[in-house]
Amino acid sequence: MQKILVLGAGLSASYLIKYFLDQAAKEEWFVTVADNNLQLAQSKVGKSNFARAVSLDITDKLLRSKYIKEADIVVSLLPPTLHIEAARDCLVLHKHLVTASYITDEMKALHTEALKANVLFLNEIGLDPGIDHLSAMQMIHEIQRKGGVVSTFKSYCGGLVAPEFDNNPWNYKFTWNPRNVILAGQATAKYLENGLLKFIPPNRIFTQTEQVMVPGYGKFETYANRDSLSYIKPYGIGSAKTVIRGTLRKIGFGRSWNKLVRLGLTDDSYQLPNSENMTYRDLVCSFLSGATNSNLELQLCRFLDISIGSKAFKKIKWLGLLEPNVIGIKNASPGQILQQLLQEKWKLEAGELDMIVMKHEIVYKLNGKSHKAHSSLVVRGETQQLTAMSKTVGLPLAIATKLILKGKIKSRGVQIPIAREFYEPILKELTKYGVKFV
Repeated sequence: MQKILVLGAGLSASYLIKYFLDQAAKEEWFVTVADNNLQLAQSKVGKSNFARAVSLDITDKLLRSKYIKEADIVVSLLPPTLHIEAARDCLVLHKHLVTASYITDEMKALHTEALKANVLFLNEIGLDPGIDHLSAMQMIHEIQRKGGVVSTFKSYCGGLVAPEFDNNPWNYKFTWNPRNVILAGQATAKYLENGLLKFIPPNRIFTQTEQVMVPGYGKFETYANRDSLSYIKPYGIGSAKTVIRGTLRKIGFGRSWNKLVRLGLTDDSYQLPNSENMTYRDLVCSFLSGATNSNLELQLCRFLDISIGSKAFKKIKWLGLLEPNVIGIKNASPGQILQQLLQEKWKLEAGELDMIVMKHEIVYKLNGKSHKAHSSLVVRGETQQLTAMSKTVGLPLAIATKLILKGKIKSRGVQIPIAREFYEPILKELTKYGVKFV
């Protein structure tokens, strides 16, 4: 019986664990789900005869090493900075490792040792990164096999609320890690446009947007991701003059969010003194010169160059940022305070579902003519536990794990899923679960 160790039982783990348990009897697997919250891990395992839940503090080296030693493969859903701890153990114990996170320099540095140990450390095999790589490479290789040369590559992805539950003025609700949403756009974005290197500083990321059409769902806007250049070489599209990867949101989200950025409310670099006794109204007032409790609305509108009747002002007011409600978090950064507020205002209510939207646009030249290829994906959540985010992050991880255990993936070392041995079987199986590109 092959043994799978899953590190982390958070939101993204639900579909992954369900996949393993559904196939455990047939594939002869035994699954150990390890989390520092034992109750959470137990809730994911249920009463399965093919799984167990264990308590694990990932910083406990002895216990971590014990569980990794017992496994044939390790699937890490830990916070990205903690993957490296599991990776070092996997290297010593000669175990394969699979993660959904962006590959780090620390992880890359293990490549030669992983090759010597004959193990695969597969990173970026979730949604974005993950499914975006699989689908993009399938398109690119198909174009190149015909003799086409890619001149433009654009790729966008977003986690959104399903349309029928889109009922707040921001047209957005949290469907994944709220902290990542708060901290998005705090570094300069870089991309390629018509052969020229372009940069977007943080103060312009949410206003310098493009519109994208997704068949059946209308228009969305997209803002640039931090680094669109690092995939040019791995994707084999050095011929491309325009390369950009971005995040999808509903039209108007970026400019409204930028108002919060301008106010300083997304800053996570310092702590506010006496934050636990401040009100949200005090917080906004503290960021505006000349503002007092009595003239706050007027000063806010002046600073942001908006009117009290504007949509932007109404969105800020709807969030509760002008209310005299006590924040109640000690030694908090502005970003932490905003996150606490938004987790309440932007949460999915009972019965509400999320949605994933992805879109690729490729322009290529073939036989002297220019052609354009579009590919889009829309996935809806099934339940509030089996969300679209959980499904699209967890399923590629789970399918890749199965293929490695079956010996169908031969790659070794530190890799991302851009070769045919990854995208062909994984995309094929994903279609059985409704994850299908059009």
